[in-house]
Amino acid sequence: MWYMIYSEDVDNSLPLRKQVRPDHLARLQLLKDEGRLLIAGPCPAVDSEDPGEAGFTGSLVVAEFSSLEEARAWAEADPYVTAGVYASSLVKPYKKVLP
Repeated sequence: MWYMIYSEDVDNSLPLRKQVRPDHLARLQLLKDEGRLLIAGPCPAVDSEDPGEAGFTGSLVVAEFSSLEEARAWAEADPYVTAGVYASSLVKPYKKVLP
């Protein structure tokens, strides 16, 4: 089943994001390679494709896992969590309808 993982950043997270971004992206790439990633990306802090120094307020990942517990465990092991980028994460089942 698909699961939505919405994570919110701590204030001024950009320096931490930059430090651990390669590890964060590597985990997402593994999901993509396994055909289990629907979408992933950050939420800019300002209304712009490139928020520059304003940074980001969080991230959204929609990926396939065998259970809610597996999705939560995956989210908790994210490098952004262990590095302190994320203040919190919400994991919920997701039903893809369109497209």
